[in-house]
Amino acid sequence: MTLNLAPDAAGIAEAVRLLARGELVAFPTETVYGLGGDARDDRAVARIYEAKGRPSFNPLIVHLPDLAAVEAIAEVGPKARRLAQAFWPGPLTLVLPLRPEAGISPLVTAGLGTVAVRVPAHPLAQRLLRGFGGPLAAPSANPSGRVSPTQAGHVLEGLSGRIAAVLDGGPCAVGLESTILLADPQPLLLRPGGVPVETVEALLGESVGTGGDAGKPSAPGQLVSHYAPEATVRLDARVALPGELLVGFGAVTGRLTLSESGDPVEAAARLFQTLREADRLAGPGGRIAFAPVPETGLGRAINDRLRRAAAPRG
Repeated sequence: MTLNLAPDAAGIAEAVRLLARGELVAFPTETVYGLGGDARDDRAVARIYEAKGRPSFNPLIVHLPDLAAVEAIAEVGPKARRLAQAFWPGPLTLVLPLRPEAGISPLVTAGLGTVAVRVPAHPLAQRLLRGFGGPLAAPSANPSGRVSPTQAGHVLEGLSGRIAAVLDGGPCAVGLESTILLADPQPLLLRPGGVPVETVEALLGESVGTGGDAGKPSAPGQLVSHYAPEATVRLDARVALPGELLVGFGAVTGRLTLSESGDPVEAAARLFQTLREADRLAGPGGRIAFAPVPETGLGRAINDRLRRAAAPRG
């Protein structure tokens, strides 16, 4: 059952308790309701993809209470800082270089070296973030492909029973997702949103290029051969060939495994870490074989990333 939490101290305390346990809690921002999970917890982030039915591990936006908290996980360049000081808190997301020591789950960044961050202006979101004391990954709180929710009731219509709770803060004021920008060295619009690009151009004193879909220019994961380890990768393997390191799943056992129980949430949470560990163990010129993962639910996203890892490299 999904709880509907009141926007008071007790409701926030319960939301913080659930998030600390790795559960998912939807909460209001000034744009739309976000589906929050601890951005440092692989399993919590995997649950976000599962709850939304999100078809791929696209980078997620990390929500933080202020610029100082952002600086703890990302490097803020000069143009990004000007934009942050002008528009945060508010409906602007900046794509920044991730600090190696940040502790952000690689599922949040899709294994990339950048992270999308935002400081929401909604007072309830601010109270939740400060109460939780850590970064929250939070895409829109709706099933993938459905209309973004601007009221708690919208969240429950799509996600009731799939998430732990929704923190009911009433209707969202903006009702349009945040603007997403790469700021440094050259500003690039990745998604139009709550901050008009003309306003950004006026502040920076230069034109902003267009990058199309959110995350594509900043996410080499869109390239076919991204996520590739140094070792070569073979898929749908039930046994290891000579010289291969087998990564198991379910009944297929190997030196490593994505999930002994065949749990796609566990497999998703462990995917990037296991790719790196398998590559290290395979060594120079090594070969890695991955057991089959069913092409359903989160398995589709897992297989998408494994196919990219196995793709021929130019």
